[in-house]
Amino acid sequence: MSDRRDFIKKTAITGFGLGMAGSAAGLYKGMNTGKRIGMVGLDTGHSEAFTKSLNDPLAGDKFLGYKVTAAYPKGTENIKEWKDRIPEITEKVESYGVEIVNSMEDLLKKVDVVLITCIDGNRHLEQALPVFEAGKPVFIDKPFAGSLSDAYAIAKAAKKYNVPLFSSSSLRYINGAEEIAKGKIGPVIGAEAYSPAHIEEHHPDLFWYAVHGVETLFTIMGTGCIRVQRTFTADTDVVVGVWEDERIGTFRGIRKGQGGYGVTVFGEKGISVLNEYSGYEPLLHKVCEFYESGKAPVPIEETLEIFAFMQAAEESKEKGGIFVDMEPVIQKALAVS
Repeated sequence: MSDRRDFIKKTAITGFGLGMAGSAAGLYKGMNTGKRIGMVGLDTGHSEAFTKSLNDPLAGDKFLGYKVTAAYPKGTENIKEWKDRIPEITEKVESYGVEIVNSMEDLLKKVDVVLITCIDGNRHLEQALPVFEAGKPVFIDKPFAGSLSDAYAIAKAAKKYNVPLFSSSSLRYINGAEEIAKGKIGPVIGAEAYSPAHIEEHHPDLFWYAVHGVETLFTIMGTGCIRVQRTFTADTDVVVGVWEDERIGTFRGIRKGQGGYGVTVFGEKGISVLNEYSGYEPLLHKVCEFYESGKAPVPIEETLEIFAFMQAAEESKEKGGIFVDMEPVIQKALAVS
């Protein structure tokens, strides 16, 4: 058990050599005088919703002056229902005063920071590389990547070019999570999170939509999961994670009946139920703070552990629902990233 704990910690913090937030923050602090956001991949409703909020003339200083000024529409090639909507979403984004460009090269000449909204996680490594090479801070919307190896490759590239990188689901900022983190019910003993868990054939099952509920779970539990077990049926997922301090966190994925987002938190001094979602604006505020400071509010190590958790759940399903240790899952991804 202790060897496994040491591996997870070493991989997440020192062995992989990330820890880039501090140095990148120092590099960009005070230097990012521009406020122009470039958006990549207009194949999701997030593209329109994010732009509508950021470019709202009544937003005042809510987003620190950041606006989407240019967008490169090209996104998914494989997910037909969203690929077919690119022209429609592009027209809506353009209506908010955004210049539509024909290439990543053109986009990067016109903006100071980048927001990748492409709905297809399999495209994110390809899309992020020229942004890193251009030295521009980037937020990558969910799913962060289409595979765990791609997730590590993205993080490695950000480290190589010393560029600030941030990714998060908006569900991380569910109402009440901050109060739990401040000790409202004492130290967290365990949590049970839930969200819709629709499946898309080009992504590992939980990467596509369940990532929102899994991120809520990690928001409450923190990092340190060492093994995962998944029970799968056509309508439901139940994923159990065991943390290094023997706490247990579970995720329930919903594919039938009433959907929703939330988490029950078990603390030493009480039990809280969080199920009020505030939409995208709390996340966008954090994104703009990140652009301004160069410091990600969620360490990339935590994002990588979230995706390792989901990949371990995928392997548990393939092996008939047995517990799967995180260590070999991470090692396999590192070997090909």
